[in-house]
Amino acid sequence: PALAAQLEALGLRLYLFDIFYHRDESVLSHCVDAVVMTEVIEHLHEPLPLLQQRWAQLKPGGVLALMTQRVIDQARFQQWQYKNDPTHCCFYSEQSFQWLGDTLGVQKLEFEGRDMVFLRKP
Repeated sequence: PALAAQLEALGLRLYLFDIFYHRDESVLSHCVDAVVMTEVIEHLHEPLPLLQQRWAQLKPGGVLALMTQRVIDQARFQQWQYKNDPTHCCFYSEQSFQWLGDTLGVQKLEFEGRDMVFLRKP
């Protein structure tokens, strides 16, 4: 809700959906300019079907913005606190997102900081 409030203050129209806190499934049929998933995909046992559904919602030129910490390498993974959260079941690296981009047919894939990735639809 804090991020949503900031985006609405910028004049953007938002449709919120959260399986636990804001379950309004009517918003899942809207075509949108962007889908933002903040700290979601690491909790999904089968992320691809959901990501494909959200990708299909995007208008041409739209952006799928995903926030999750990325795996850097195997040595760092061993010391990584993020993996110790029992609700985290999937972990992603830049190579994971490259594969996802290829699978979805992205126009552009961008990494921002340690935990943001933007996939732009053609």
